[in-house]
Amino acid sequence: MRPRFVQRLGPADVITVVDGMVGFAAAAAAATGNPWLAARLVLLAAMGDGLDGVVARRTGGSAVGEYLDSLADVAAFGVAPGLLVIASVRAGWRLPAALTGRWAVAVVVPALFLGAVLVRLAFYTADQTKIEHTIGVPSTLAATVLAATVLAGHAEPAVLLVGSLGLSYLMLADIRYPDLLARDALIMGVVQALAVLVPSAIGRTFPYALLTLALAYLVFGPAFYWRDWAASGARA
Repeated sequence: MRPRFVQRLGPADVITVVDGMVGFAAAAAAATGNPWLAARLVLLAAMGDGLDGVVARRTGGSAVGEYLDSLADVAAFGVAPGLLVIASVRAGWRLPAALTGRWAVAVVVPALFLGAVLVRLAFYTADQTKIEHTIGVPSTLAATVLAATVLAGHAEPAVLLVGSLGLSYLMLADIRYPDLLARDALIMGVVQALAVLVPSAIGRTFPYALLTLALAYLVFGPAFYWRDWAASGARA
């Protein structure tokens, strides 16, 4: 006898569930003191997040797809990056097991990041899933920036904590981001895959490239990407 929910899940939903499991694995890696592996798993989850959207468009989504996607995103792009920051800050500051004032900073900032992800995803699921832009920085992009920063070798506590605070604000800011064109999403996916598979190759070229692309879209997307999107979005 099959579980009663199985027949209600589509192919995209299965990918989404696996994506959430990868996010859990990333959180576990960070919690056990392996931020390097955690960062790679966060990027792998980001690739899966793009893949389930492609599959949903080709095969059709299910009634639970939007909700399942947001739940998986909480694990992969909220909890996992938060624990990644904590693990990196703990290593950078060499925090002892006993709680200290620095521990409070190391935990509160990632907790704020997670709170911003929760609020953003709730409003996205309620209001924005049917439109071709999003309000605020996507949580996938925010998590990608943090993970790529770690893999590029810039896991200094100050960088990650300030970056987490800035991304928390931007996820809730009233800034419109257009959806990536298919060709640009493909390029980003290829660079992500290389950053996951060979993060140390050629002087960490691929994590640096991914971080550059992510920051470029983060900073310039709202102002300049619309022009390209409007011209060729329907053809992508």
